[in-house]
Amino acid sequence: MIPLDPSPEQMREMGEAALAYAIGFLRAREEAPASSFEGALEAARRYRASPPEAGGEFPPLVELVDAIARHSADNAGPGFLAYIPGGGLFASSLADLLSTTIDRFVNLWGEAPVAAQIEDNVVRWLCDLFDYPPEARGVLTSGGSMANFSAIVTARKAKLPEDFLSGTLYVSEQAHASVAKAAMLAGFPARNVRRVPVTPQMRLDVEAARLMIEEDRTAGLEPFAIVASAGTTNTGAVDPISACADLAAEQGLWLHVDAAYGGFFRLTERGRARLRGIERADSITLDPHKGMFLPYGTGGLVVRDGAKLRAAHHAGQAAYLQDLGEDGHLPNFTEYSAELSRDFRGLRVWFPLALHGVSAFRDALDEKLDLARILYEELCEVPELELPWEPELTVVPFRLRGGDDAANARLLEAINASRRVFLSSTVVEGRFTIRACILSHRTHEDRVRECADIVRGAVERLVR
Repeated sequence: MIPLDPSPEQMREMGEAALAYAIGFLRAREEAPASSFEGALEAARRYRASPPEAGGEFPPLVELVDAIARHSADNAGPGFLAYIPGGGLFASSLADLLSTTIDRFVNLWGEAPVAAQIEDNVVRWLCDLFDYPPEARGVLTSGGSMANFSAIVTARKAKLPEDFLSGTLYVSEQAHASVAKAAMLAGFPARNVRRVPVTPQMRLDVEAARLMIEEDRTAGLEPFAIVASAGTTNTGAVDPISACADLAAEQGLWLHVDAAYGGFFRLTERGRARLRGIERADSITLDPHKGMFLPYGTGGLVVRDGAKLRAAHHAGQAAYLQDLGEDGHLPNFTEYSAELSRDFRGLRVWFPLALHGVSAFRDALDEKLDLARILYEELCEVPELELPWEPELTVVPFRLRGGDDAANARLLEAINASRRVFLSSTVVEGRFTIRACILSHRTHEDRVRECADIVRGAVERLVR
C-alpha cells in the first residue's frame, strides 16, 4: 500500500508513468477518433464502485484515465469542432502539477505574495488587452458562467438600490444561457431579463433595445444593464458593441460584454476591428480555456472600475483573517469574487504566456480566423447547402437547403460517423442548424479541408 506521503522512489515511479501516458496521449491526437461513444455507458458502469478500504497500485489508475479518454469526445484533438473547446496546453498541465504540489493559497495575498503577484500579472494583462485604466481589477474564475454571475452582481450593486427587484437587464435572443442563469442567481425574476430581438445577422438590435428600455422605464421599472456578446455560441456573431456602449451611456446603464468565446481575438488585427468598442464596457467576461487553449476551469472577469467589483463582493474582514495583509499593492482576490477557497489558477495562464510568448497565441488565433474562412468558402461550393451567415469569428453554421430538421440531423450523424471530425447542432430561426467551431490550437488547414470533404461526401450520399 502506498502511504499518503510516498517515498521519493514511489513518487518518481508514479510521476514517470503519468508523464509517459501524457506524452503518448498527446502524440496520438492526430490519428485518434474525434469522438468515441461506442460502449461508453457500459464502460462507465464497469467503473461504478465505492473506494476500496485498502489501497491499490498506481497503474490501474492510469488505466482509468485512459478509459475516460477513450470513451468520450476528444476535446483535445484537431477534429473537435463541435463546441468551443478547452485545448489543454501541456505547459498548463505542468503548471497545475506544480501549483497543486506546492499548494499555496492565492486568494489572500499575505499567504503567498509571489503567487498573488503572478495572478495579478495575468489579471493586469487581461485589463491591458482591453485598454482598461490602472484602477481596473479582475479575477480568474472557473469559467464564463461564474464571470457572468459576478458581473451581474457588480452591475446590480453599482446601479440599483438594495431593493433591486424592479431592475431589468437586456440581452440578445442569442445570448449565452449563462447570462440568464447569472441574473436568476443574482436574485432577479426571469421576467426581469428582457430578450432583445436580433438583426438578420444574428446581432443584438440596438434600436429594439432602446425602445424596450424606454417602455420599461415608463412602466416604473429600473433598467440597469445591457449585455452584449463578443461571439455568440450559435453563430459566432459579434453584437454592435460601440452602439451598445452609446446606448448604455445615453440610458445610464452598465454595459457588460460576454466575450468568453471571442475576447482573445482582440490580440489579432482582425479581431480588434470586429470587437471595436469593447474597451468601453464596464465589465468583460473572458475564458482563457477557450481563446488561450487552456484546460477547462479557467475563466476570467475584468471590471473597468475595480472598486465597484470589490464593493459588490467584499463583506468585511472576518476576525480569523485579521493577521493577513490588507488589500493594496496586491489584491486580496477573495474580496473581488464569490470564492475564498480555490486553486491557484494564475500559474496555468502564466506558464504558457511566459514559455510561448503572446505572439504564439496571436498567430494561432489568426490561423483560426483563416481556417473558418476556408471552411466557409469550401462549403459554399456545395449547392445543396445553405450558409446563412459568414463567419465573424470561427463558427461556421450550415444546413441543407430546404431540408427539414430530420434531414439535417441525419446529415450531422453522417458527418460525425467519420470519427475524423465531431460537429454539433443548434436551433437558429426555429431550424435545426449544424455548426462547426474552429478553436483548437491543434486544428490546422489539413483537418479543415478534410472536414469539408467529409461534409461534401455526406451530402452526396444523403441527397443525390
